[in-house]
Amino acid sequence: MKDIFGKALLDYQSGNYSEDIITWTNISDEDELPIPYLFRTYNEMPKIEKQALQLCKGHVLDVGCGTGSHSLWLQGKGVDVKAIDISKGAVNVAKQRGVVNVEVKALLDETETYETILLLMNGTGIFQKLSQVSNYLLHLKSLLNSGGQILIDSSDISYMYEDEDGGTWLDLNNQYHGELDYFISYKNEKELPMKWLYLDFETLKTACLTVGLKCEKILDGQHFDYLAKLT
Repeated sequence: MKDIFGKALLDYQSGNYSEDIITWTNISDEDELPIPYLFRTYNEMPKIEKQALQLCKGHVLDVGCGTGSHSLWLQGKGVDVKAIDISKGAVNVAKQRGVVNVEVKALLDETETYETILLLMNGTGIFQKLSQVSNYLLHLKSLLNSGGQILIDSSDISYMYEDEDGGTWLDLNNQYHGELDYFISYKNEKELPMKWLYLDFETLKTACLTVGLKCEKILDGQHFDYLAKLT
């Protein structure tokens, strides 16, 4: 990985912001990801993120922390939070912004235990494929203290397969419709494509049942997205 996502964040943090990140998938056209949005304050966050932060308790793990916006708000409330991300650039930025406990680490390498594990901005994305969901859920379960919770969001993107007449065309013989190839570029430099998973709520709920987790929907967002609590 070239970590061009991290480079973009470092540019913004150091005052060298001149253009945004470009993203696209195997089923969608290019779109701009405004870098300032990744530095948002609590008041600028969507209601799903605000609700998740309000529900945090105890020792918190912020997975895929990015610039540290969620961790910074929690810190400000006196919450004991650890932030992790696989992007060295993102972790560097989070440190510069004041996140106290942050490190470059993949979720599957984490071994501490927590009362709350936070996975936001399509938290199911890091599962990559439907076939890997159980593996990730089992690992997340192993990181929970008694009475702990996992707060995770995602979206049902079946709407992206609708035709002009309102019909939905899903090839049931193909891979799960939420498995996407995700591409990003920044300043004419392209990152290697990564697998990114969007999970509809019922599929997530079924996957949770198979590994002994209870899954409840906390909130619906404004565009086919939702926040779920796993216990």
